[in-house]
Amino acid sequence: MRIDDQLLADAKALAAQQHRSLNSVIEDALRQLLQRTRTREPEPVDFPVYGGSGPASPDIDLNDPRVLKALMYEDEEEYYRMRAHDAAG
Repeated sequence: MRIDDQLLADAKALAAQQHRSLNSVIEDALRQLLQRTRTREPEPVDFPVYGGSGPASPDIDLNDPRVLKALMYEDEEEYYRMRAHDAAG
């Protein structure tokens, strides 16, 4: 393992100040990093709501998965309805 010279010097200084071994300082730093990584929840993303016309009229709430699904598949559903109508007629 290679560690940046300045980082290693800072870790050695911290170990000396705290009367600890360099190994224990590095282990604690790794534990803290891993703990933060494991417990960190992603921050929720809040999309803006826009007014307008269409399937989600009067508002399109991008935070609602049902609205997103309807918007994503609207054209596809219409296409298959038209094909079924043409095949039947």
